[in-house]
Amino acid sequence: MQTTRNLCNLTRYILRRTVATTANDTTGSAGGGAGGSEQTTHFGYQTVKESEKERKVHEVFQQVAQSYDLMNDAMSMGIHRVWKDIFVERLGPEHGMRLLDMAGGTGDISFRYLKYLAKMPNPKQRESHVTVSDINQHMLNVGEERARQLGLTADRLPNASIAWQCADAEKLPFKSDTYTAYTIAFGIRNCTHVDKVLSEAYRVLQPGGRFMCLEFSHLTNETMQWLYDQYSFQVIPPMGQLLAGQWHAYQYLVESIRRFPRQDEFKSMIERAGFSHVSYENLTFGVVSIHSGFKL
Repeated sequence: MQTTRNLCNLTRYILRRTVATTANDTTGSAGGGAGGSEQTTHFGYQTVKESEKERKVHEVFQQVAQSYDLMNDAMSMGIHRVWKDIFVERLGPEHGMRLLDMAGGTGDISFRYLKYLAKMPNPKQRESHVTVSDINQHMLNVGEERARQLGLTADRLPNASIAWQCADAEKLPFKSDTYTAYTIAFGIRNCTHVDKVLSEAYRVLQPGGRFMCLEFSHLTNETMQWLYDQYSFQVIPPMGQLLAGQWHAYQYLVESIRRFPRQDEFKSMIERAGFSHVSYENLTFGVVSIHSGFKL
């Protein structure tokens, strides 16, 4: 058993070093030279200046916006739909809720939220709202078009409204204590300063408001993690090339997943931002996790 574990660890290390070296050979890395005092961060397995990461992430999602939903289906074999359904069920939308769906781009979470509310009786005719926000206008454009196709526009929603706002999760333009719930699905790992995102989430939530995050995570079984690594690095980038003409964008997405903190570490970060009753739930053996916390 120990030999198998060591072999898995060694193979995983070689794979990651190979991918990292290839990425750096292709695009280079930041740091050093004149003006090298600027703080650096990670962009996948690359090291870049903080000022570069936002631009690079913006370019990735600009490139994949039109094929984003197709690729989600292909990469996860459709399971991402189940994860998002569970995520919204755990949120438990209620009439009168004001939701900020950050990194909401193509609208997957917001649409589920609105459909969930539409199935619930609303005898008091309470008004609900969702603000779909994303730093990338291209993603929002795709989401707004999908909303029109689905009939989920402000003029066709009974006792509910939807707004679209291009915004940076680290510097939200919304007033403090505005929302009763904040969701971010598969987006927080792309932010340069996760601590600032969490701080802003806390600020815009009303007392008693809930923060929820759905994000790719780390499997609890080493052998399954190794198999997942093989699929991620050997299958997803070529699939991105075949279906969307984007190899490097999906290479980055895979690498960004591996760089994201483990479940317990991210739980501690949420607590440091001020949230109480913080918990997480693993789905599909930890491929993704749902994180939850309350502003009390």
